[in-house]
Amino acid sequence: MATLPSVSYSITVRLELDAGGSAVGSLTNAVERVGGMVTALDVAAAERERIRIDVTCAARDTEHAQAIIAALGALEGVVVHKVSDRTFLMHLGGKIEMKSKVALRNRDELSMAYTPGVARVSQAIAANKDDARRLTIKRNSVAVVTDGSAVLGLGNIGPEAAMPVMEGKAALFKRFADIDAWPIALDTQDVDEIVRTVQILAPGFGGINLEDISAPRCFEVEARLRELLDIPVFHDDQHGTAIVVLAALRNGLRVVGKKLDEVRIAMSGAGAAGTAILKLLKHAGARDIIVSDVHGAVHTGREDLDANLRWIAENTNPTGYSGDLRGAVTGADVFIGVSAPNVLSGEDIVEMNSDSIIFALANPEPEIDPDIAHLHAAVVATGRSDYPNQINNVLVFPGFFRGLLDAQSHYVNSDMMVAAAEALADVVTEDELGPNYIIPSVFHSDLSHHVATAVREAAQRDRDARGK
Repeated sequence: MATLPSVSYSITVRLELDAGGSAVGSLTNAVERVGGMVTALDVAAAERERIRIDVTCAARDTEHAQAIIAALGALEGVVVHKVSDRTFLMHLGGKIEMKSKVALRNRDELSMAYTPGVARVSQAIAANKDDARRLTIKRNSVAVVTDGSAVLGLGNIGPEAAMPVMEGKAALFKRFADIDAWPIALDTQDVDEIVRTVQILAPGFGGINLEDISAPRCFEVEARLRELLDIPVFHDDQHGTAIVVLAALRNGLRVVGKKLDEVRIAMSGAGAAGTAILKLLKHAGARDIIVSDVHGAVHTGREDLDANLRWIAENTNPTGYSGDLRGAVTGADVFIGVSAPNVLSGEDIVEMNSDSIIFALANPEPEIDPDIAHLHAAVVATGRSDYPNQINNVLVFPGFFRGLLDAQSHYVNSDMMVAAAEALADVVTEDELGPNYIIPSVFHSDLSHHVATAVREAAQRDRDARGK
């Protein structure tokens, strides 16, 4: 599958060239000849004989960017002055900052914000800890916690290298739900140390978002923190993905006229995301699911089952199928992949039931080429931004935490997740719904509000049912 130019590899090249003739037009032609895409041409300075132009281009990768620069430099009369990588420039000095919400213009304001006036507020919280949600940033703050062990598709790259991703997550929280999120990168991958560190940091936050912690440790970290803390703990790689998948599948099934409790689902991937998707689908009513990993279908007869795979084996695959993924896909209505690239072909998809649904979510290379999948399936979704129906966690986690914080919830449960998925799916109206639009854009104006409202109401229902 050919990779298209992307703004992720966007460069701006400052060039000096002759002011007259067709020199400017030759710049675009040179970029396009080597497969690049010009996104902007800006005049930086102009004189009678010479002109300086900033050419902004999208490339496929770093090597392709170098090829574009070489092509521009090879033009007669063109001098390359400097090259800026726009992505690196965006990250220069970090992407987030802390700002005061109150003015400190004089001694009176200083004495209220800090000493001596602040002592009265501290005493009030000491008398009633719950007032921290009302009188501090706790009411609107989330800790984004990672150990750098499973960062995007980059693997175990460590806490420092994880920080740009955590900063980006914090920026998304603010942009889409007006939540103040703080990136916390821990220099340990020991489960006990992670749990204890988050536990002692928790009083300053209204929620914990675990991010990019590798499986199976992420399961234990989340489970233990949920037992220890009185604030919601949410592992976005697991549950954010699961919520968006359930929302997209609800709408995909509406497109093809099938029901969740009647379809057969074949899944590829039994890690953190795959397990969370499986559990949420079952909670929402799915019945017939076969999960495969690198060793084939997960079933009770396998001898390599850890605790997680054992749970999967005991709660799926009712017929005890023991073959490979291709066999599991045969006769299935839905395929959901959170595994590895190119594990399926068009010939495999042909063997699925009519009006099949394909969610090939491995990034950047899906489990099957989306163009091939579109030839055989009624609905196709990927994790990529250059195809329709992108399954992206940013669709849910800002609104999900907004609802939790507004409800002052102390925990997260599956009913809240299903409510979020239903709200996300319902953002797509009947008039809009179609094979290439089963999930809304991340920039949909009402998206976070809809999800937040549903989560807040689900939290309130649960609190009422518990009598708390």
